[in-house]
Amino acid sequence: MQAAADPVSQKECSWSGWKGQAVDLLYWRNVKQSGGVFSSVLLLLFSLTQFSVVSVGAYLALAALSATISFRIYKSVLQAVQKTDEGHPFKSFLEVEIALSQDQIGKYADKIMLYSNTCMKELRRLFLVQDLVDSLKFAVLMWLLTYVGALFNGLTLLILAVICMFTMPVIYEKHQAQIDQYVGLIRTQVNSVVGKIQAKIPGAKRKEE
Repeated sequence: MQAAADPVSQKECSWSGWKGQAVDLLYWRNVKQSGGVFSSVLLLLFSLTQFSVVSVGAYLALAALSATISFRIYKSVLQAVQKTDEGHPFKSFLEVEIALSQDQIGKYADKIMLYSNTCMKELRRLFLVQDLVDSLKFAVLMWLLTYVGALFNGLTLLILAVICMFTMPVIYEKHQAQIDQYVGLIRTQVNSVVGKIQAKIPGAKRKEE
């Protein structure tokens, strides 16, 4: 039983480790690491605004190949001059196992299937008006998105999303009390408006009420 439980424990520890690293990255626990990732992602996205995906991918591949080929030639010349036999300079990386196991593929496939089914059920519920208020909220959201789409394209929104991901957690951490207070006030006002709409529209009240 213990042997069967070990892989599960290892997966949970691995997931917790990745989650912790993501949190540290977004909260700038390590400024150099977060800054490097943030600037690299922004540089990539801004490059995509000027060049096609194919061009950006080709340039990145050429840059990586230039670095690795130059380093390989340098190490080969250095070994020839010093008459040493250190082997391939990237040997340790070449020996790293990068293939996904059958269990990992199954786990990710199950997660994708779960999210897909949940999304389809939610969309069916909204479009077929199972709950009138929720469908109206969704309609208002789609209406607002038409204005957002007129102002920004998808790539611009992605850039803004990345900027928010690396700035909002830090801002919230420093001003949590004030933000929670304002969010609470807004939520109260929204709930009050929704309550008035439910009271005036026939059939808009939720079933549990």
